[in-house]
Amino acid sequence: MTGLRPKVYAIDGVVPVVHPTAFVHPSAVLIGDVIVGAGCYVGPCASLRGDFGRIILEDGSNVQDNCTLHAFPGHDAVVEVDGHVGHGAVLHGCVVKRGALVGMNVVVMDGAVIGEQSIVAAMAFVKAGFAVPPRTLVAGLPAKVIRDLREDEIAWKAEGTTEYQRLTARSLATMVECDPLTEEEPNRPRVEGGDTQPLHKVKA
Repeated sequence: MTGLRPKVYAIDGVVPVVHPTAFVHPSAVLIGDVIVGAGCYVGPCASLRGDFGRIILEDGSNVQDNCTLHAFPGHDAVVEVDGHVGHGAVLHGCVVKRGALVGMNVVVMDGAVIGEQSIVAAMAFVKAGFAVPPRTLVAGLPAKVIRDLREDEIAWKAEGTTEYQRLTARSLATMVECDPLTEEEPNRPRVEGGDTQPLHKVKA
């Protein structure tokens, strides 16, 4: 890593596992039975609490800032390969299947399964045991199936996940703790964040 170390704690002798190609922000907290796979991104202030059940992030998945992952004893919270979990989401004892997106501030309860390449809209509440069909859009309180996803929407989601995988590499290579500047410099550079656009602009 870049010299930045996340807050990692063992409990009952169980130590979190972080693949060397993953990036875990130093303000994130990992406790106990947590497994972070290759190329994963874990954002600032995320909390992955493996003090009861196991927390698994499979390869290439991302869990963004202020997310919480937890589970009841003997149960797991899993984000499968290329899963994408937006800012502020809470996942409790559920499974996010391969290539699915959980939107910002979503809550997904125990035993729920977010189907492959599906999208859960921001602010939704996915009740316990609910199964989101693959390649569908769900939204609401509680979440309900709205419609099947179009191919362009699935492609947009995949592009966004790829950008987070690039962010993992960028963070490992260049992120360092520093002091702020006191004023903006001339010809200030921009970060190299790729070309992904918000969905409303893509549709337009």
